[in-house]
Amino acid sequence: MAHIDLGVDETLFPGITGPMKYRPETGNPLNELAEVLLRRQPHPLTPGERELIAAYVSGLNECTFCCSSHSAFAAAQLPTGMALVDQVRADLDSAPVTPKLRALLRIAAAVQESGRKVTPDLVEAARAEGAVDLEIHDTVLIAAAFCMFNRYVDGLATFAPPDQDAYTGMAARILEQGYGVPD
Repeated sequence: MAHIDLGVDETLFPGITGPMKYRPETGNPLNELAEVLLRRQPHPLTPGERELIAAYVSGLNECTFCCSSHSAFAAAQLPTGMALVDQVRADLDSAPVTPKLRALLRIAAAVQESGRKVTPDLVEAARAEGAVDLEIHDTVLIAAAFCMFNRYVDGLATFAPPDQDAYTGMAARILEQGYGVPD
């Protein structure tokens, strides 16, 4: 049960959806930010790669709801699905991702610790693997935003479904409708 009464059935509006429904004045802009960062095209990173960054940071932050949901969202958009997400989360160094994505995920991990942990060496390593400024910028912003989203979800102690099938259903809705608070 959440720390505050969100005025919704938490099983119908789990994780971040409950607080966003509780306060749409803040929820709507946060959803728009997620839409731009994770889905808007054209972009040099695929939506699946951007969702993977969100899932990776959420895992590092130990946010069950965000990690589970964005892992499902990434898996639904990546050719090798959840197997790749699980490999990245378990061992980034041996995961079968491009060197560019690995370098960007290292930047995201640095942001998760502290923005000051993003060093010129990390940025140059990403550039050496072909990352452009937009990819570096958005990786930093996705990681920073998900630190906030994770703390929002966990700070209110919102409900995280224990069944992975719930997140698969959420992924189908996100792919079809995008980010927004469901009715």
